[in-house]
Amino acid sequence: MSIEITTTDGHHLLCPALLISAAASGQGKTTVTAALARLYTEEGKKVRVFKTGPDFLDPMILEQACGLPVYQLDLWMGGSTHCRQLLYSAACDADLILIEGVMGLFDGTASSADLAALFGIPVLAIIDVTGLAQTFGAIAYGLAYYRKDLPFAGVIANRVASAGHGDMLAESLKGIPYIAALPRDNACELPSRHLGLVQAEEIADLDTRINAAKQHFLHAGFDYQPAPVAFEAVEALAPAAFLQGMRIAVARDSAFAFVYRANLELLSELGAELCYFSPLQDVCLPEADSLYLPGGYPELHLDALANNTAMHDAIKAHQQQGKPIVAECGGMLYLLETLSDKEGRSQNMVGLLAGHAMMQEHLANLGMHSVELPEGEIRGHTYHHSTLDTGLIPIVTSKSARKRGRGEAIYRQNRLHASYLHMYFPSNPEASARLFMP
Repeated sequence: MSIEITTTDGHHLLCPALLISAAASGQGKTTVTAALARLYTEEGKKVRVFKTGPDFLDPMILEQACGLPVYQLDLWMGGSTHCRQLLYSAACDADLILIEGVMGLFDGTASSADLAALFGIPVLAIIDVTGLAQTFGAIAYGLAYYRKDLPFAGVIANRVASAGHGDMLAESLKGIPYIAALPRDNACELPSRHLGLVQAEEIADLDTRINAAKQHFLHAGFDYQPAPVAFEAVEALAPAAFLQGMRIAVARDSAFAFVYRANLELLSELGAELCYFSPLQDVCLPEADSLYLPGGYPELHLDALANNTAMHDAIKAHQQQGKPIVAECGGMLYLLETLSDKEGRSQNMVGLLAGHAMMQEHLANLGMHSVELPEGEIRGHTYHHSTLDTGLIPIVTSKSARKRGRGEAIYRQNRLHASYLHMYFPSNPEASARLFMP
């Protein structure tokens, strides 16, 4: 368990912590983080896991690995105080905190390195060593010393070809701790598709894959214990009950699963009662004052969504009553007239919004965004492979945090709010609440 300490700058909790990053995307961060979470959990530790950056799919895997909720830590989207509150809350009852990074260690603004440096969390870097020999040492050296303020725990060589290969890699390191060498093994690789990893519920043998990765640590005699980190006490003020007495119907099934856990919990903290439904299977909406349609994979369920015309009618009736609807990315695509998959096969959708969306092979937009809505500024991110053809006039366009990033149109139709933007509600609780208020 964590240990309480008092320093000259206030009250802190000491809790072992580790940020698991990599040299780039696709190096095996989620697999390694899930394996470590499972390994330490089976040692009897209470392990709290976080994901750096905007991501819906990796947390699903990590939650199954540790058995506890997984939240995002993002300095740009949520802010340092919000991240500090989440970490301190976790440290209050955890034996260990694991944080999976985003992309490469120094990629993005803010990066995984920024988060690690701010909170003093040691970095464990994963390097895919496919095709690497002594250059492994150079990459490890760069990761460890590129920033002087970065606490560095060591490196893991992933997808090692043989014991001899592992020895060669170890010899190339110049004093950097060699935490583990993991073999190349398809049995523990996680399947992916166009928006990232396949959803946890769709991977029938997910536990087997996590355990296979865990076994590689055990076979290597892994006994690494992360160092304690001091997490500063932060008073978390309860938000005002802007949504007291309201019921919000939230779409949740394999077509609509891209929603931040923090978003749902904030709506509850604001006083709302959440009730869930499936646009794939249900024929009516729950009794609700507002409707939340998160993103997901509607393009993978075209026939089921098209054929459920009873749900189309229920959503149209909800709007006709002047009730709010918030539709993000896949939720917006569902409300269009038609949606086409990558093969060009098209189906009718709800038809509340004039327009047609087409899936494509390449990425259409990606990045962190902020938007000045009539309700206030909200931050979030966009990540989609579809293009939209519509005559709708946006009320405003989001602003990309990247210099040459492209903004996303925000559409309003009566009380319907629709956009490709995935909003992070904790970035502005009051503005987010107003989207759902009558």
